[in-house]
Amino acid sequence: MTDLSKRSIVKMVALTAVAAAALVGCGKKEEAPKAEAPAAAPAKPEPLKIAFAYVGPVGDGGWTFAHDNGRKEIEKAFGDKVVTTFVEKVPESADAERVIRDMAAQGNKLIFGTTFGYMEPMLKVAADNKEVKFEHATGYKTAENMRTYDSRTYEGAYMAGVIAGKMTKTNTLGVVASIPIPEVVRNINSFTMGAQSVNPKIKTKVVWVNEWFNPPKETEAATSLINGGADVLMQNTDSSAVLQTAEKMGKRAFGWDSDMTAYGPKAHLGSAVINWGPYYVKAVGEALEGKWSTGQSWWGVKEGAIDMVNVAADVPEDTQKKIADIKAGLKDGSFSIWKGPIVDQAGKEVLAKDAVADDKFLGGVMFYVKGVEGKIPGK
Repeated sequence: MTDLSKRSIVKMVALTAVAAAALVGCGKKEEAPKAEAPAAAPAKPEPLKIAFAYVGPVGDGGWTFAHDNGRKEIEKAFGDKVVTTFVEKVPESADAERVIRDMAAQGNKLIFGTTFGYMEPMLKVAADNKEVKFEHATGYKTAENMRTYDSRTYEGAYMAGVIAGKMTKTNTLGVVASIPIPEVVRNINSFTMGAQSVNPKIKTKVVWVNEWFNPPKETEAATSLINGGADVLMQNTDSSAVLQTAEKMGKRAFGWDSDMTAYGPKAHLGSAVINWGPYYVKAVGEALEGKWSTGQSWWGVKEGAIDMVNVAADVPEDTQKKIADIKAGLKDGSFSIWKGPIVDQAGKEVLAKDAVADDKFLGGVMFYVKGVEGKIPGK
């Protein structure tokens, strides 16, 4: 082989190697997998906006104070899932509709109206705001997006009556009454029946103030009852004025809706309290979970909504035991307050022997039972 031929072969091999290297260089390189960007956290849902309309001031020590404690229970239970607000001292008038309508306009999706007189205004606002859920306390009218709730305050009134019947020295009890509706009349009667269960000689006098919250009027009414011979007072009004008046005049009385012991410790025989917390937590939970629906609820001792608390130390032990037995019976359904025979103040039978009043009957009580003096306004 000539040198020329050898050089040609070497050159060809070299060119082939260069070409191969070029081909490798032009080939697709393996790339390291790129790190995926972290997934974006799901957007946090907006809190449920909840508003409360109160008929009295939150510091009334009674009805509105109890509702506001329930509102605080909502905040405690649900934290940042909810935002709650309230408007206090909203009268049962055209102002109620204005306030409730404004609550809906501000984006509240659950609105609680906490007094009987808000029923018609809430129905109007509910009809115009189908996306909002409305809850009305103590009423009886509902809508697709409005339901009612109430507490069996007559259970607390009955227990107060049992204590009053034992503690009275004059056998005359007094009630400062607010508005003449079945709720209030039912409480007056239950108080009287409780007292008569331990003292058949009991009679009950009533003074109506025609307002839920008016401390001067409540004071005047309590004074009148005491001057008329009543030595143990109950109320269906919202302030502590009745208990304070009893304290000043050396008589006995009860707290109502909230524990009022501190307002008249010497006069205080016990407080018939309402705990709205369990119902409010349930209602808000249903709204958050999309399970809310219209209807009616009426809760009492059984559901933890009603209790008699801080019974005075001088109440006899047998009476305190009777109160404990009543609570237990109401809780397990073995005891009924409204069980016949029951007669009205004219002696007419309104509930036959052994008959137990249903909620429809109780919701329409507009008569006094035997032992209650006077007339119901407007009757």
